[in-house]
Amino acid sequence: MRRVVVTGMGAITPLGLNVEEFWNGLKEGRHGFGEITKFDTSDYKVHLAAEVKGFQGKDYMDFKAAKRMELFCQYAVAAAKEALEQSGIDMEQEDPFMVGCSIGSGIGSLQTVEREHKKLMEKGPSRVNPLMVPLMISNMAAGNVSIQFGLKGKSINVVTACASGTHCIGEAYRTIQFGDADVMVAGGAESCITPVGVAGFSALTALSNSTDPDRCSIPFDKERDGFVMGEGAGIVVLEELEHAKKRGATILAEVVGYGATSDAYHITSPIEDGSGAARCMENAVKEAGIALDDVMYINAHGTSTHHNDLFETRAIKKVFGDHAKEMKINSTKSMIGHLLGAAGAVEFIACVKEIENNYLHETVGYQVADEECDLDYVTGHGVETEVKYALSNSLGFGGHNASLLLKKYEG
Repeated sequence: MRRVVVTGMGAITPLGLNVEEFWNGLKEGRHGFGEITKFDTSDYKVHLAAEVKGFQGKDYMDFKAAKRMELFCQYAVAAAKEALEQSGIDMEQEDPFMVGCSIGSGIGSLQTVEREHKKLMEKGPSRVNPLMVPLMISNMAAGNVSIQFGLKGKSINVVTACASGTHCIGEAYRTIQFGDADVMVAGGAESCITPVGVAGFSALTALSNSTDPDRCSIPFDKERDGFVMGEGAGIVVLEELEHAKKRGATILAEVVGYGATSDAYHITSPIEDGSGAARCMENAVKEAGIALDDVMYINAHGTSTHHNDLFETRAIKKVFGDHAKEMKINSTKSMIGHLLGAAGAVEFIACVKEIENNYLHETVGYQVADEECDLDYVTGHGVETEVKYALSNSLGFGGHNASLLLKKYEG
């Protein structure tokens, strides 16, 4: 089985428009929450989100190309550009059919749906944009990144709701392991802070109704009342180890395990005993060939909903037993909210930076302990500690579970 390493990363997040800004925000314990500016929320119960600030698609691509992409695709292309530049990949020196793309989006473009449905109702079917479908469909993040950068290998879009980004990186990892590609550009992108997006999740009672930006996304806190919608993209360059070494690439981390399971239980709630997520984590660790006790850190899915945080805590205890009490667990969503299909990819990037810097960021906003969520969630401040392994979890509506295990690269 071929070894797979990370050689490039790119991020568009509510904390900044590149990986450095994102990481600095995490280290400083800043959050990206504020009043929704994309539409009038006067009639809504939910007023806060984690919006991307100051992004202009034309800063990252040709203006005409940007006009033919909705925001989630623009985010993906911008993050992919940063990741490829960091990796140093020269497509003129590569076999383009061995460089692939695996980028997910849980929803695609609700903006297109809203805009074109309004035209349909008010002006009739002849006025609907001919590009409505290619603007809307979720595979177009992968499609547009492939087109922009000439990636002719496997191009896929795994859609598993909030686990999409993690599954896309996992499937890219598998693709390289089995020799179907030497390089994969992988991750997730999402932009659904729209009237129907917020209304839909709000009607489901999944979103926080808090009006306090400092106490809205508070994973594992007893007063948590739902997640906060975020947006952005996280893209990484995965590469077969010998391929990376041959061209003198800087190796950021190694991917050593991938787990994927289904709860087969409920359309929105994780299974109550955490068994699906537990087996997922166990599979990722088993693939790496290490002991469960070797894993000291988990970047949790940690959405700030009652069920997720409780059942994920149970899952961690189920698989790690007494060792769970010794582990450090944090939630990046405490600062950037829930990026849906992009969440796992952005959190994967956070894990790589934590491994590089031997620093675990704080779960921001946590104040009130929950007796049922009784593990070490890195509260109050970040922690300087050696990070040899990082386990990243994503759990999606429909019961989709995905875990990726990263390791500090040691040659």
